[in-house]
Amino acid sequence: MHHTVVERELELRLVLSPERSIPVPARLSYRSDDPFAVHIGFHINSEYPVQWTFARELLVEGVFRPCGHGDVRVWPTKVDGRSVVLMALSSPDGDALLEAPAAQVSAWLERTLRVVPPGTEGERLGLDEALAELLAPLPADDLWLRDPWLSDESKDGE
Repeated sequence: MHHTVVERELELRLVLSPERSIPVPARLSYRSDDPFAVHIGFHINSEYPVQWTFARELLVEGVFRPCGHGDVRVWPTKVDGRSVVLMALSSPDGDALLEAPAAQVSAWLERTLRVVPPGTEGERLGLDEALAELLAPLPADDLWLRDPWLSDESKDGE
């Protein structure tokens, strides 16, 4: 099966306080073979980017209204007259509030929704085919399907 990847490089802002934020290069990534998830890699001052994965549906909804709870919360707002999407991320290593340009996130999300429309994600996983293959009888299964007990009637007349 052919898989599609939709990626977008963009600059987020790490909000340090109401008055101060710093730029953070990031990559949004979506793979049709992992249709329920979006992946965000933040390029901070470390050898490898920090990776976050969460539900695509959460980001889609968060562009329009506050949603999420726990580790990932997303909501739209305006900052200095610009439409942005805020993502509050929480982990045992710390918390971060990231600001993303709403137009860029929305355009990227629209591309992912064209690749795998909402409601069709499950079809991409191939679960039905995998279950059918797993449950398909094999020739050796005939041995297991036979009655292991002899019949009640004895052949030697006992």
